[in-house]
This record gives sequence, structure tokens and C-alpha cells, in this order.
Amino acid sequence: MTTRGLLADTRPLQIPHFRRLWLANIVTVVGAQLTVVAVPAQIYSITGSSAYVGLTGVFGLVPLVVFGLWGGALADHMDRRTLLMITTTGLIVTSGLFYVQAATGADNVWLLLGLFSVQQAFFAVNQPTRSAVLPKLVPGHLLPAANSLNMTVMQAGGIAGPLVGGALIPIVGFSWLYAIDTVTLFATLFAVVGLPRLPVEGAVGAPGLGAVIDGFRYLRTQPVLMMSFVVDIIAMVFGMPRALFPEMAHLDFGGPSEGGLAFALLFAAIPAGAVLGGVLSGWVSRVERQGLAVIVSIIVWGLAMVGFGVSALLAPTVPGMLAVAVLMLAIGGAADMSSAAFRMSMLMTAASDEVRGRLQGIFIVVVAGGPRVADVAHGATAAVTGAAVAAAGGGVLVVVGTVAAALLVPAFVRYRVTRPAGPASATP
Repeated sequence: MTTRGLLADTRPLQIPHFRRLWLANIVTVVGAQLTVVAVPAQIYSITGSSAYVGLTGVFGLVPLVVFGLWGGALADHMDRRTLLMITTTGLIVTSGLFYVQAATGADNVWLLLGLFSVQQAFFAVNQPTRSAVLPKLVPGHLLPAANSLNMTVMQAGGIAGPLVGGALIPIVGFSWLYAIDTVTLFATLFAVVGLPRLPVEGAVGAPGLGAVIDGFRYLRTQPVLMMSFVVDIIAMVFGMPRALFPEMAHLDFGGPSEGGLAFALLFAAIPAGAVLGGVLSGWVSRVERQGLAVIVSIIVWGLAMVGFGVSALLAPTVPGMLAVAVLMLAIGGAADMSSAAFRMSMLMTAASDEVRGRLQGIFIVVVAGGPRVADVAHGATAAVTGAAVAAAGGGVLVVVGTVAAALLVPAFVRYRVTRPAGPASATP
């Protein structure tokens, strides 16, 4: 395979509508990450309490679950371009209100948490809608490449945003970070306005609870799609050790209790690996056995977490284990990126258009909820076994669970897409 063949497949960028959305997302995601940093930092500056900062998990997860599911139903009911315009405008308004409360010195933690909940509600409707429109803009055989490009931008923003935000807060204060987020969101709004009308084929009549339940019923009849959620839950619940990073950075790798280099490296390693995986994702468009690719990717993720845990166990007696730990996490991040690209592509191509929004809503809930369940599970396990053993053991459970799932539903492993024989066309 040539070096050019390893680099990200950029053919989706030949499609004008996708290119405009992708370029706008580069601008928007950095601004969004500034707010991600600013909200907990401002809460801590107001209260001096990590317990209040922890409330962002509750105030963020509940609207993400509720509106993620309802937003998926909305995305299967109305013109998706219109819904994107409404939710993007809502995100702009809430980000502007973040700026107002910071600029006026309101210093009210409940106001801040309330705005955060409203913002997450708009985000929860916006994201499944954005994902549901992608198959209308990009040919099916280019969806893995398009998803890889999107996730590379998201992961890069997840690294750059916190670094920039952390540096800017002491210099310019919270209000400027919120202002930057507000302005950058207009890039996405302009890109959305330029889309064609995107009506739903066989739209649901009423986007209520019944429509959400119908989406779950449809999913139950599709074993391949169901398994795409199951294996992701296995990977995240058993294999995401981020709640252990502070303890491991301090006790296993010898960093200070309040953070330090080891702490920063552990937190940055997974998204850094995902970015590298995205840059070297040229191969994803050539894979036909997408179900098998997901299984292999998640097994690699699990083995990487085993390696991470073992490196922490050896760290007190063997020098250089921090570098090995960071490498293992980076490998895991690259594997997770490829798994997510294939799973999202399977959801987009194997699902009917009239349920695509609801399935993307479920996807958002699973992606957001799995790591939060993992935080609780890993924390409780580490209290009994120690953090390093909990991380390695979680990786083992990922491998065992994924292999068992593959054996129970062989149709998922056999799932494939057929690439066109001729050159791909790029249409707006």
C-alpha cells in the first residue's frame, strides 16, 4: 500500500455540500470546545467545589438522553435542513447567553447549569439530524471516509480546544471564550442554509413517544444494526478507563496529586490516537467486510487497554512505562476511531431513511452514556482491585465480550458492502 493510500480518503470533500459543512465544522468545533472548558472552569471559580462541577454530568446527560431520542424522531418527521437551521440557531442563542451571564458577572451556578442543559438539548437534536442527512449528501461507498473526516475534526478539536481555552481563561476571562463560540457557530449556520431541502422519505406522522418506541422496535428486527450498538456498549462500558487516569497518573506514574505531565498525557492520548487514525484512514473506503472490521477494531481497543493496565502495573519497577501507557491509549484511540466510522456508516446505509434519525438519536445516547457508565464501573472496581488491574481487566472483558457477541450473531461478522467497480462520482 502506498503512503498516499494510507492517508485519509478526501474524495467526500469533492462534494460541495459536504465540503462546506466539513470546513464550517473545523471552525465551529474549536469554539464549542472552548465552551466545554469554560463551563466547568467557571462553575469551579464561582463555587470552589468539585461537587458542583460534577453536576455538569447530570445536567448534561439527562437532556442528551431525552432530547437525543426525541430529536431522532423529529429528524424523521420534518425537513432535516429546517431542523438543522432551528437547532443551530438555538445553539447560537444559548452560547450568546453564556457570554451575557459571564460579561455581566452574574456568577450564578444554577443559571450556568440551566443554560448548559438547554445547550445540550439543542445539541442532542442537532447531532442525529446532521448524521441522518449525510447519506443524502455522500454516496454510500464514501460514507466511511466521510465519517472518518468528521471524527478527525472532532477529535482534533477535543485536543486543541482545551489547550487553547486553558491558556486563554487567565488572560481574557470566560466571556471571551463564550463569545468566540457564538461567532464560530455562524459558520455552521451559513453552511446549513446552503443545503437543499432534505425531506424524509416516509416521514413519521407525529414525533412523540410512539415514534421513539417504533424506532426501538425497528432496531430489534435488525440484528446487524442492533449488534453495532451492543459491541460499542461492550467496548465503552468495560474498556474506557478515563475515570482512573487521575489516580494512575499520581500513584502508578509518579505525577503530582493535582495533575501534571503524566495526567495531561493520559487524557490527551486517546484523542491524539484518534486524530492519527483519522489522518491515516485512507484504507477505510476499501473495506467491504465492515462488520468484521468493527469486531477487529474493538478487539484491538480491548487489547490496547490490557496493555495500558499492564504498563501501569509495571511502572513502579520498570522505567519508561509512561511512554508505553500513552502508546497503548493512542492505539486504542485509533482503533476506536475506525470502529466508530464503520458503525456509523452501517447505520446510515443499512437503515431505512424513515428511521435513520431515530437510530442516530439512539447512537448519540449510547455514545454519550457508555463512557459515563464506565466511569462508575471502573471507579467502583478500582476501589477493590486497584486502578491498573481494573483497567487491564476491563480490556480483557472487552475482548471476551466482543468475541462472544461475534459468535452469537455471525450475520454481523458477515455484513459487507459492495464498492462500485468504476470511479466514484461526486454530486452536490
